[in-house]
Amino acid sequence: MPDKTPTPAPGQIWADNDPRCEGRYVRIVTIDDIHAAVRQVAYDPSTGIAVDVPGGRRTRIRLDRLRPTSSGYRYVGDAETTA
Repeated sequence: MPDKTPTPAPGQIWADNDPRCEGRYVRIVTIDDIHAAVRQVAYDPSTGIAVDVPGGRRTRIRLDRLRPTSSGYRYVGDAETTA
């Protein structure tokens, strides 16, 4: 079965697969060789709208974690962005 996870890119929304963080969504802000800089967002899958979480911190995630495993992240989609 082919992998349907796209190459990570700025603007994409990813969901944390860790059950302790259920409902945590992040948007990729920038990418370098090893990491993606992400910001936590409130994401509504039914509308596809992502809103920055007030006080949501910006952090870095290794690109190899952006894959759908129990300790990784799963691709949700590109989102319409509101500030």
